[in-house]
Formats: sequence, C-alpha cells, structure tokens
Amino acid sequence: MAVLGFVYLPDGVRAALDHFAQRAPVAPDRIAASRSYPDHEPKLAFDKRSNTWWGPGVSQSGQGEWIEADFSEPTRLPDVIITPGVSAKADKIGESALPHHVTATITGRDGKVTTRRLTLDQGAGGQRRPFRVGEVTKVRFTVESSHAASADKQVALAEIEFFGPSNANRS
Repeated sequence: MAVLGFVYLPDGVRAALDHFAQRAPVAPDRIAASRSYPDHEPKLAFDKRSNTWWGPGVSQSGQGEWIEADFSEPTRLPDVIITPGVSAKADKIGESALPHHVTATITGRDGKVTTRRLTLDQGAGGQRRPFRVGEVTKVRFTVESSHAASADKQVALAEIEFFGPSNANRS
C-alpha cells in the first residue's frame, strides 16, 4: 500500500496545487478544424471575443465535426470555458445549434491519448468545466450531439478558453 502512495503522490500533489492555484489564460499556438463556414474560421473560437464564432458550415447537429488546439510546449490545463453558439448573449441563443455532448481528445507530452466527454448546457454564456489535464500538446473537441439542431441551423462555438496555473503561483 505504501508503494502505491509513493507512485501516486506526485499526481495528488499536482492536483492539490492545481486546485488552489490562481488561473491564467493559455492560448494555443496552432488551431485547426475539420471544416469551416466562410468568415467563421476556427481561430475565431480562440480570439477572446464572444461575438465571433467557429462553425463547420453543416446543418443539423454537426456530429463528428471538430476543432483542435495545439501547444508548442506541453501545457497544464486545469480548466476550460466553452461558450456555445454564435454569441454569449441570450438573445442570440436561437441562431445556431448548440453543442451538447463534446468529446475532448487530449494528447499528452508522451504521446498518450486520453478522452473526456463534456456535457454543455443549453444556455447562453461561457460554461466552465474542470479539465485537469497536465502536460498536453493537443486538444481536439469533437461534437457528438447538439441542442436545437435543425436543417436551417449549424452548430457554433463562440469561444473556447483554456486556463493554466498562473506564473504568479511560482513566486
């Protein structure tokens, strides 16, 4: 039992430090997507403005469409905020399908790939989700299902914001 404690102790310490650490925004170095609607390219989901958006340009739920963030240096990501739709404003909520279930495919520094399923609410504004992944080099968000999907709407993401430990934590 003591051996297991020593094996998992670094992960536990890191989790505790992440939990209490101040957060700072983390920007990806490269952004890609499965496809994009004209004038709504994937970089708009990471521009820190909630009135621009990425959309794949396909109607219905957008199932299987993805957007991906790459990091040049392995990066710890304890939190993510996702703003579904074309805007954070409530009066814009009906203009697009809203991602409901999203699979996050996470590539670590060692090349190991893990997945997480995120469930987003049918509402306006940013939705913070604990992410608690460390030393990642790539995160791909794949739409599995959407709220309010229809033949005359496409799925949209106004913003994806990653947060990591602040450099202020290292003083």
